[in-house]
Amino acid sequence: MPPALNIIALATFSAALSARALDPVLPHVAEDFSVSIATAASFAAAFAFTFAIIQPVLGAFADMFGKARLMIVCLALLGFANILGAMATSFPLLFASRILAGIGSGGVFPIALGLTSDLVGAEKRQVAIGRTLAGAMTGNLLGATVSGLIGDFLGWRGVLAVLGGIVVLASIVVAVGFRGAALTHPPRTSLAALKQGYRTIFTNPNARICYAAVFIEGCCVLGLFPFIASFLFDLGQTSLSIAGVVIAGFAVGGLFYTMTVSRLLPKIGVNGMMIGGGALVGVQLIAVAMGPEWKLQLFSLIFMGWGFYMIHGSLQVFASELSAEARATALSLHAFFFFMGQTVGPIAYGFGIQHAGKVPTLLTAAAVMIALGLICAKLLRQTPPADAAAK
Repeated sequence: MPPALNIIALATFSAALSARALDPVLPHVAEDFSVSIATAASFAAAFAFTFAIIQPVLGAFADMFGKARLMIVCLALLGFANILGAMATSFPLLFASRILAGIGSGGVFPIALGLTSDLVGAEKRQVAIGRTLAGAMTGNLLGATVSGLIGDFLGWRGVLAVLGGIVVLASIVVAVGFRGAALTHPPRTSLAALKQGYRTIFTNPNARICYAAVFIEGCCVLGLFPFIASFLFDLGQTSLSIAGVVIAGFAVGGLFYTMTVSRLLPKIGVNGMMIGGGALVGVQLIAVAMGPEWKLQLFSLIFMGWGFYMIHGSLQVFASELSAEARATALSLHAFFFFMGQTVGPIAYGFGIQHAGKVPTLLTAAAVMIALGLICAKLLRQTPPADAAAK
């Protein structure tokens, strides 16, 4: 694998540190600003919505002006947005800082997938993307865990300040690292070529299935996370550190995926990965719905993360093959739909929990995820992009 993957993984690690930074400390944020947990959970929706809507613009900019350059700028913006959030004196100001953070984060991970896909051929791409994911999963793991620990000692403001400083420092390190890295530089895309790229993407029969599937994933899986701390509070477990550890279990499962994908893929194939992943996520959603103690919920989140990335990693590979010339655009659209799902998810879970109850809501999400794995395996077919010859 190209050494530049290590720098790309560092970028995704740094960006992922603050992605779930506020989830373990949401009860304290809600208390400080005298808002409900459901209102505080809107941070997750704001972050995800901003991440999503900025994707078509960032994907086009990356294809036109360079992926590495855009990634560094967005990483720095993410760090400064976190620091601004730590200084917020009102709920609207904190909300605005999360919008800026969504813009910054939106220019890191999808662009990292585009760089990875440029460097590695299709036959090794799922393993290479797994290594890029390892950086993000490690960041999610440490971010959620450290957020809970810092929150117990320094409060939620300390969480944002510390992680923001780390991300700013990382942006400098990544910029220095890219200077000496052997990156592939595809021809810059013009506006006319970009229009053709969109046409190529959406005439590919895999596009609609891929984008719909990641929307559903974001809604059913990631939409749950803002409520995990409150579920634990309902069980009498009020430690923010424990909430952070439980949420971090999902990232541990993601790391298991990155360590096993090179062995699992030859044995069960892409279809087996999607079917098995969807089923594993569904079973763990059922387990969480039953409200076990935090240790059992931790194990459920680990297996949920493992299953989630089995299906999600497969969908990322399909998205990377929608277009060769407009790959960053295709992957940014993939992220757009994924984070739109994360925008709708907390709202849908909040509505469902309030009107139908926790158990029926989670059981419905479980059934949807199991069906999703089966449908994707049936409908998605690996085909080269229509513009592959041009590349």
